[in-house]
Amino acid sequence: MRRQEVKKILILDDSELVLEMAKDALEEAGYEVVTATNGIEANRYIFSRERPDLIIMDIMMPMLDGNKKAKILKENEMSRDIPIILLSSKADDEMRRLTAESGADGYLLKPFSPSDIVGKVKMFI
Repeated sequence: MRRQEVKKILILDDSELVLEMAKDALEEAGYEVVTATNGIEANRYIFSRERPDLIIMDIMMPMLDGNKKAKILKENEMSRDIPIILLSSKADDEMRRLTAESGADGYLLKPFSPSDIVGKVKMFI
């Protein structure tokens, strides 16, 4: 019997608290999790041999916000097939609009529970 490959998730957020909460919930659910606090750090994971199977990205980020970063990743042939979930405390209708504009695959509203984030990830991988 073959061992199932553990899926890797990259969480990009400038809040250490959000990173810790999301990482704990996803690791508890059996995922391998890497974190980044800015887009440059995230690129090291996204464009490496060990690239993530899914990216969770905060919208409100310094330098380059999450929806613009998602749009860039979806336009790049090396990263366009990685599912992206946007993360924000913005209103639901605003998140639907930003998700559609950026080409992201979905969104999750803050604050979220461990079951919220695990459920959303399961929808995409």
